[in-house]
Amino acid sequence: MGISAKDVKALRERTGAGMMECKRALEEVGGDLDRAVDILRERGLAAAAKKAGRSTTEGLVESYIHAQGRIGVLLEVNCETDFVANTADFHSLAHDIALHIAASQPLYLDRQEVPEDQVEHEKNLLRVQAQNEGKPEAIVEKMVQGRIDKYYKEVCLLEQPFVKNPDVTVEQLVKEHIARLGEQIRIRRFVRYERGEDMVAEPASC
Repeated sequence: MGISAKDVKALRERTGAGMMECKRALEEVGGDLDRAVDILRERGLAAAAKKAGRSTTEGLVESYIHAQGRIGVLLEVNCETDFVANTADFHSLAHDIALHIAASQPLYLDRQEVPEDQVEHEKNLLRVQAQNEGKPEAIVEKMVQGRIDKYYKEVCLLEQPFVKNPDVTVEQLVKEHIARLGEQIRIRRFVRYERGEDMVAEPASC
């Protein structure tokens, strides 16, 4: 099949690999972008993978206030140098991620942050759901694993579809900027506030 220049450019932005390497990888997998990314990473050609171990001590703390003060987000994004931290592209990335957090309400950064007892609680609920649906025991565990993966995609920031472009995850968005800016970038932490959240209603006065 023919590989479009648009697909080659998209793969290059996600990996930082050369144009010809990107084209060859896409040809090998019939145009499947995600599989092409994996191939380039396996071959050590993906810039994002090469930069994974590098130190990130610069960056910025981004704030975002939405809906006339009803929702607020604080987010720390790190990079390697203050030069990149001061670029418009890096600031735009931080702003977009903060906006995404306001809209999509992630609870954790990634799977490693989800408490193990919470994962087990979800698995038990999903297991009972599958059994109540009358599914054979032989496939219940497979269903539970599939549904827990979906749970991770709902609650983990890096696995959520990016609110401005659901065709990519937040993690893929970050990797595109790693390739574009030439530095390792990490989302370190975030907190989301919503007015009235977790407040206990006071009893009405007589």
